Formats: sequence, structure tokens, C-alpha cells
Amino acid sequence: MSDRTSAREAVALVTGGGDFAELPAPQDISAPDGPLAWAGYGDQRRRARRVTGEAESVVCGTAWVGATRAVLISFEFGFLGGSLGEATGDRIEAAHTRAREEGLPVVSLIATGGSRMQEGMRALLQLQRVARQSALTREAGLPQVAVVRDPTTGGGWATLGAGADVVLALPDAQIGFAGSRVRPPDADPHAYTAQGQLTAGQIDAVVRREELGATVGRWLALLTGGVRADAAPPPGGLGDTPLPATGREAVRRARSAARPRAGAYLDAYFSHREEITGDRCGGTDPGTRCGFGHRAGRTYAYVAQCGTATLPAGYRTAARLIRLADRLGVPVLTLVDTPGAANDAEAERAGAGAAIADVFAAMATARVPLTTLLIGEGGSGGVLALSAPDNTWATKDSYFSVIAPELAAAILKRAPEEAGTTADQLGLRPQDLLELGAIRGIVP
Repeated sequence: MSDRTSAREAVALVTGGGDFAELPAPQDISAPDGPLAWAGYGDQRRRARRVTGEAESVVCGTAWVGATRAVLISFEFGFLGGSLGEATGDRIEAAHTRAREEGLPVVSLIATGGSRMQEGMRALLQLQRVARQSALTREAGLPQVAVVRDPTTGGGWATLGAGADVVLALPDAQIGFAGSRVRPPDADPHAYTAQGQLTAGQIDAVVRREELGATVGRWLALLTGGVRADAAPPPGGLGDTPLPATGREAVRRARSAARPRAGAYLDAYFSHREEITGDRCGGTDPGTRCGFGHRAGRTYAYVAQCGTATLPAGYRTAARLIRLADRLGVPVLTLVDTPGAANDAEAERAGAGAAIADVFAAMATARVPLTTLLIGEGGSGGVLALSAPDNTWATKDSYFSVIAPELAAAILKRAPEEAGTTADQLGLRPQDLLELGAIRGIVP
């Protein structure tokens, strides 16, 4: 198979070669040379049809992807560079309409150079049309997964691609709003690759061809498997310690390198899971893991802090996850564990306050059930932003404080060696939190 897959080869990659029921194509009533009477455009289209065997730059239909039936929109790059014209818009609109009528998720297999030059503004206007269809499908509570192939640029990336709920990419695919012929001559080529976009937090994963069908199938099963589920039950504690006698002991245990971390809790809780990556604003935070997991026949979304200071990108990714779960009706579990939000100058420049505020808002307005387990350090608003009101639990080897004891001592103008005494006074032990009404319970 060539590096650039055809539309039907891409369909076969995600369906495993299963049946693909092509949707009836809307009638193309455009003039032979298009709305601009572009000389030779009709001949170009006829040649493209002869070479590719396709009537337009997209092929749309329904198929089973794993155990989930979905609507597939697959671009044919060999047809005038997979460009979007009026007939392309007709087909994409019909595909989204069918998805909403039948309550099916949408999988877009994208390979496009953008809008079709030979149709001028009539082609560019298709981006508004496509964006509207995607938004209507989003409002209907149906998930959208994009598979970005080589190349994906222009409006196709800025609508069906970057606008999807989950964005996967094939290795080394060219991805970017600016196509290769319109970029600045000194532009870093890595920024326009799948790997570069992953590093920048613009896509969720780079997936090898042989794993694409299974990966998309798992995502569709997860994104459609949690509607109307009850609140996620809090995980059981993985540590084997009694309740701490003092505040300073609680802090010491929570900071112990031997304490179970978020990864262990996720592995114990879910039978399998998939993660989203990045804040879609150019940042990622390896200390904040977000995704969807399967447990006892149901899907739950999760946000898990991994014990490091949480970056603004981590909070923005968490807010993105919570809002997606809320729209799809999937309950959310948060595992909170951080000494606090990152407080260096770079974090301030990256909008720490606004990012934390956005998480507070996402949690406050979520309509799905929220569950939180405090599994380690609980420093300040950096933890509270991700804590479920009235449904936050704690393990015995955790603490929750208005701020880290050392910082509290500094605020109170105490000597650094008084941090332990300050910890004892802050009421941060799990049993203190329960008595104060800050948590619902201590998990066994």
C-alpha cells in the first residue's frame, strides 16, 4: 500500500475490510466548469473520476468499526487533492444528517489540500457549511473521531479535523492549516507533521496503520458506552497504612515515593482505557492524564493528576475532557494529587489563573455525575478545581490543605523549620477533612 491511502483503502483500514454501505450521493447539478466557469475545470473533474474511480473527493457511508456502527466520511486525495467543493459539501452534509437520524457517531478519514480553487468563494463557503453540520452533530450528543491522513491542510483540518472530539493521525502525515505551498519559506517543517502536532497538543495520538482499526473501534465503544450511567464508584485505596496521627505524618506519607500513584489506580480501576492529549492551545502536561475507560460494562471519563505541579495545559486538557464527557453523558472520575498548580513565571504567561477558572466552571456546570478520590497531595485550589462538590473521597495516605504547609508557613511569616508545626495546625489529615465536611468519606 502506498504512503497515501485512497478513500476506500482508508475505509478498509478502520473496518478491517468489512461491509461498507455507501450513502446515495446527492445529485450534482453544478455547471460543467463550475460556478466560475473555470476553463477546463469540467475536464479536470472527468479526468479525476477516470483516475480514481470516484465521482467526488469524498466517499460517505455506514460501516461497523469494531462493535460500533458509524458513519464514515473518507477523502480521496487523488480527486483534485481531496479539495472541498460544493458537491463535497453536499455529501458531507448528507452524511452528518444520516448520523443524526440514526444516532450514529461520525468518523472522518481526512486527506485534503483544502478548498477547491476552481470554485472560488463558493468552495470556501463550504467550510461554514461543514462546521455547522459538525456542530449540529455535536449538539445531538454524538461523538466525532477524526483520522488525519497525509496530507491534511486548510479548511479540512480546521473543520472536520481539529474540530473533532478525538483526533488520531497516521505517522508522518502532513498536518496544518497552511499547506506546503503557502507556508513561510523558513517555517519549521516538523511543526506540520503528525508528531509535531502531537507535541503541540493539537492531536491525541499517532497511530500506526496496522493498529488503526482496533484503536478507532475502542474509541467508538468508549465514547458511546457511558450514557445515563450512574456516578463512578470511588476506587478503593491501594495503600496499606493506618490513618496518620499528625498533620506532618500525613504530608510525609502523601509525599512518599512508595505511595501508589495515579497510574496504579487507573490500571486497577479500568479494564481498558484510551487517553486524549493536549489542550488544543499549543500545550501538553505529562503530569495530567485524561481519557475514557471501561469498567464493569460502562464507560467513565477520568482526569488523573500524577503528583507533579499541574501546568495550565493540564487544566485546559482537563476542562476539555470534562466538557466532552458532559456532552456525551459520560460520568467523570477525577484522581487528584498535586502539591499545587505550577506557579512559575512560565505558568503565569501561559494563563494559569484562566486555566484553573475554566476547570472550576466545567466542574460546576457539568450535568453528569462527578466523583473524586484524593490519592496523595492536595495542595490548594490546584486540587479543589478538580474536586467534585459533595462527592470527594480520600485515601488514608493523602492530605488536603488550603496550601502546602511550607507555603502556609511562609505566608504566616514563620521560619521554614516551622512547616511541620503548621501542618499539624492546618487540619489536613483525612480524618480532619471528614470532620470538617470537606470530603464525603475515607475509602478502605
